[in-house]
Amino acid sequence: MVKEKSAPSVENQEVLEDQKDLVLYNDDYNTFDFVIEALIEVCDHDPEQAEQCAWVAHLKGKCGVKKGTFDELIPLKTEMMNRKLTVEIQ
Repeated sequence: MVKEKSAPSVENQEVLEDQKDLVLYNDDYNTFDFVIEALIEVCDHDPEQAEQCAWVAHLKGKCGVKKGTFDELIPLKTEMMNRKLTVEIQ
């Protein structure tokens, strides 16, 4: 028997629509180690995840490093910017 998938509830849709991405952009002056350390400390990445995000940003120009609501991401964006990393909430 095939179970039909139900549409997300209105509440779940609102939560999904409120989700934003904190995007890290590549730059020419921060080292991989510095970026990895920042992702671990600020975004609570494990070392492997932080390294992968650093490589994606380096190779593709940007990488989404954290999902959350705008209010959740503002302090992370502020701290990343304090560390001279280029980030944006999208």
